[in-house]
Amino acid sequence: MVGQLMNWQIALPEIVLAGCGLLVLMVGVLIKKQNSAQLCSMLVLASFLVAALLSLSAPQDVGYNGLFTLDRFAVFVKILVLIAASLAVVLSLDYNTHHGIARFEFPVLILLSTVGMMVMVSATNMMSLYLGVELSSLAIYVLAAFARNDVRSSEAGLKYFVLGALASGLLLYGMSLVYGFAGSLDFASLRAVFTTETAQLGAVVGVVFIVAGLAFKISAAPFHMWTPDVYEGAPVPVTGFMATAPKVAALAVFVRILSMPFGHLLPQWQQLIVLLSIVSMVWGSLAAIGQWNIKRLMAYSSIGHMGYALVGVATGTEAGVRGVLVYLASYIFASAGVFACIIAMRKKGHAVERIADLKGLGKTDPMLAFLLMFFMFSLAGVPPFAGFIGKLYVFLAAVQAGMWTLAIIGVLTSVISTFYYLWVLKQVYFDQSEGAFDGRAPSVSFVAGLGGLVTLSFFVFASPVVNAAEAAARALFG
Repeated sequence: MVGQLMNWQIALPEIVLAGCGLLVLMVGVLIKKQNSAQLCSMLVLASFLVAALLSLSAPQDVGYNGLFTLDRFAVFVKILVLIAASLAVVLSLDYNTHHGIARFEFPVLILLSTVGMMVMVSATNMMSLYLGVELSSLAIYVLAAFARNDVRSSEAGLKYFVLGALASGLLLYGMSLVYGFAGSLDFASLRAVFTTETAQLGAVVGVVFIVAGLAFKISAAPFHMWTPDVYEGAPVPVTGFMATAPKVAALAVFVRILSMPFGHLLPQWQQLIVLLSIVSMVWGSLAAIGQWNIKRLMAYSSIGHMGYALVGVATGTEAGVRGVLVYLASYIFASAGVFACIIAMRKKGHAVERIADLKGLGKTDPMLAFLLMFFMFSLAGVPPFAGFIGKLYVFLAAVQAGMWTLAIIGVLTSVISTFYYLWVLKQVYFDQSEGAFDGRAPSVSFVAGLGGLVTLSFFVFASPVVNAAEAAARALFG
C-alpha cells in the first residue's frame, strides 16, 4: 500500500497536468467559441504553475516497478520545460487571434506535449521513455500544421510528421536491439548488465540507433534536415515552443540514458556524441550566414546551440551534465525572447520575416531593438550575458575532461556564429529604416521583457542556478 501511494505521489505532477488537460478540453467545447481560446490558455498557464509546484514538493523516489523516477535532475528539467511551455502559450495569445487560429485546441496540445516531455524526463525504462517521446511528438506534429489555411504550415507539419516517424522508428529499433542482446529494458538492469559483462556488438549498434533517434529530436546535424523548413512554416509560437521545451527534454533524455544504462559504455558512444557535437557546431555556424529569413536563421542557430550542449554530454562527467543544465537554463529565455521579437515584426497588419525588415529598428522602436541586442549577444556568448555563462560551464567541463580539441572547436565556431548575430544588429542599428512596426501586444512585450531581464541579469543570480544544476547532476550520477 505504501509503495502504491508513493507511485501516485511521484507522478502527481503528470497526473494532475493530464487531468487539467482533459478539463480544459471540456471547457473549450462547452463555452462560446469566440471566448474559448483565451480562457483555455489562461487555464493551461495555471495548470503549468500547479505542475511546477507539485514537482518541487513531490517526494523523490522510484515507482511503477522502475518505470518512473523523480529526482533532482528530473525536477530541474521539468521546471525548465514548464517555463518554456508557458512562454510559448503567452506568445500565442495575440498571435493566434491576429492570424485566425485562436482555437482552444492550441493550448491543450501544448499541455499534452508538455506532459509527454515530463514523462520523458522521469522515464527509467525504454517503454516509458518511448511513451513520453510519442505523446510529446504527436502533439507537436499537429501544432506545426495548426494554421490549416497556410500552405507552409501544412507542409511543415507533414515534413515533421514523416521524418519524425522515421526517427521514432530508429529509436524503437535501437531499443529492440538493446533488449535482444541485454535482456532488459529497465535502466538499472541494463546498467548492471553492462557493468559485469562486455557489451556485445548488437547492443552497441542498438545504442547507436537510440542516439540517432534522439539526435533528430534535438535537430543535431546531420539529423537536422527538417529544422529550417519546419521552423519557417510553423506558426511563430509553435516555432518558439519547438526551439525550447522539446529540446530541453530530449537533451535531458540524452544525459540520463547515456549516463545511467550506458554509462559503462562511454568508450563506445563518446566518439559518436563528439562527432554529432562538432558537425552541429560547424554546420550551425556556417549555414546560417546566408539566410535572409529570421526564422530560418534561428533554425540553424538552434542546431549550433544543440552542438554546444552536446559538448557537455560528450564528457560523460558530472561537470558536463551541470554545464548542459546551466546552458539550457540560459538558452530558453534568449530563444523565447527572439521569437517574441519575431512576432512583433508586423507592418500594416501583416507579419514580415525578412532580416532586412529589421532595418532601422533602433530608431523606430529603440526598446525592441535593445532587447533584440540582448538576445543576440546572449546567443553569441558575449559576456556578461546568460549565454556566455552557459558556454563557459560547458567548455570548462570539456577542458576538465581533457577534451581540448572539442572545446577549441566550440570556441572557434562560437566566434564564427557571432558574425550573423552581429549582422542582424547591423541591420537594426546602422541601416536606413524601411518603416516602423505596428504596436506590440502586451503578451509579446511581457515575454520579450522577461527574456531580456533574465538574459541580462543571469550573471547576478547564476550561483543558485549553478548550485541547483550541480545538485541535479549529482543525483543522476549518485
